[in-house]
Amino acid sequence: MYQYDEYDQDFVEQRARQFSRQVERRISGELTEDQFKPLRLMNGLYLQLHAYMLRINVPYGCLSSAQMRKLGHVARLYDKSYGHLTTRQNMQLNWIRLTDMPQILLELASVEMHGIQSSGNCIRNITADEYAGVAADEVEDPRIYCEFLRQWSSLHPEFSFLPRKFKFAVTGSPNDRAAVKAHDIGLRLYRNDQGEVGFEVFVGGGLGRTPFIGKLIRDFLPTEHLLSYCEAILRVYNQLGRRDNKYKARIKVLVHETGEEAFRELVEKEWEAIRDGTLSLPEEDVALIRARFAPPKYEDLEDDTPSLESQRAENPGFNDWMDQQLAEHKQAGYTIVNISCTPIGKPPGDISSEQMESVADLAETYSFGEMRVTHNQNLVFTDVRKKDLFSLWQDLVKVELATPNHGLISDTICCPGLDYCALANARSIPLAEKISTAFADQERQKEIGEIYINMSGCINACGHHHVGNIGILGVDKKNTELYQLMLGGSAKEDASLGKILGPGFDEDGVVTAIEKLIDIYLDLRKDGETFLETHRRLGDGPFKERLYSAPS
Repeated sequence: MYQYDEYDQDFVEQRARQFSRQVERRISGELTEDQFKPLRLMNGLYLQLHAYMLRINVPYGCLSSAQMRKLGHVARLYDKSYGHLTTRQNMQLNWIRLTDMPQILLELASVEMHGIQSSGNCIRNITADEYAGVAADEVEDPRIYCEFLRQWSSLHPEFSFLPRKFKFAVTGSPNDRAAVKAHDIGLRLYRNDQGEVGFEVFVGGGLGRTPFIGKLIRDFLPTEHLLSYCEAILRVYNQLGRRDNKYKARIKVLVHETGEEAFRELVEKEWEAIRDGTLSLPEEDVALIRARFAPPKYEDLEDDTPSLESQRAENPGFNDWMDQQLAEHKQAGYTIVNISCTPIGKPPGDISSEQMESVADLAETYSFGEMRVTHNQNLVFTDVRKKDLFSLWQDLVKVELATPNHGLISDTICCPGLDYCALANARSIPLAEKISTAFADQERQKEIGEIYINMSGCINACGHHHVGNIGILGVDKKNTELYQLMLGGSAKEDASLGKILGPGFDEDGVVTAIEKLIDIYLDLRKDGETFLETHRRLGDGPFKERLYSAPS
């Protein structure tokens, strides 16, 4: 994985010291909270319902064992011994004391980590496919270009105070695991008919109160022009994006109101003026960054591992885990392992200090000391030898990280909701716990098959409810928490937005409603269809009619 150079290290250490002085001024009263707010937000520090929350960047989801071990240490020493993995591949600590922030930032800087630009109206953490660099279906490793975007966007003088926050996602695969169409800019690497590698460029995606799927404004962008074209998009947005109304300030609204074709023309005109300038990426520069992502020294292994069959036959739990948690690796004899941080009846995405330290150790033993954070609030070991799978599973069982639910109904996405967030209207964590408990039976989960349930405690959509196959939105109705259901969303290459199905339910009622929706799906599906495929074939009608019909 990428290692910071001297410039990067000096940069994060300087920022830590600078913010330390700002914290001292706030504590002394020299700065008011209103004056301090933009300073803390640019360093990832939020003020939530009960305490400060620190959001720590994990660039394109990549973590080393040393970094994960440090996160576990920081969570134990300065928080409540756990962290929360987010849908943007970051980690959040929810119980931070302001007086501890200077030391926390210095601790993080010692392992090349920080919270810079994890909040504020700037370019946020660059996200990517969690299987980047190892996926069998990959055209090229997107992390190379994510790193260029990270360096270009960090404290960019023109884009540090945009009309609103700005998010990138990049994938190098036709199978979209990065939700590129749900981002302000989404980039997909592919090979054209001439054999050249370049990007599809999607702009104006995003969720929240006005959700949109990103528009394809360029169907092939040569990789050498990545930065100049993104610069052109950001310049158009910075000039024309609204600053008088934060609810209409995102680029998705600008693209929608300007029109797709007119927006494309504005970008192309801006790009013509800068495309051949200093932002071009010569192949020698790309080669230097590519070398930072050189693959580890793989062993020459056979893909077939006979011992696994007997181990599966003798261990039903291992068999279930093998069925659900693996993905195909490009190197023979190796596999990608998804590690669930969404155990039955527990908050999705939470991981304790002890688990962080254990995962760090296991990554060194089984995965070259590296792991990834996923968009579904889980972890990935990217480089596991197939012959080590049984031993890894046994070690994961010991630390309660072996739940076999990747892509199944208990593997939900969930925002912190009203338990933590001052913006939320309803709790989402207890609901996620109830749903996973209701569907705890492994055989029933496998019968249901692939399905994604996403829930948010308010319209800001931090839980990505619009792109869940089943989305759940918490609302406040006359001081009562209710939950609206929406069906048909997807964050994949076939991206779509779900629509509200009908009246909301209370917390227990929505669990019963989901159970009923699943029964309806199982009754109506054909030829092994997924939930999404059945819904797309039939639409809302049969689900709505049977869900809301009075009992006979």
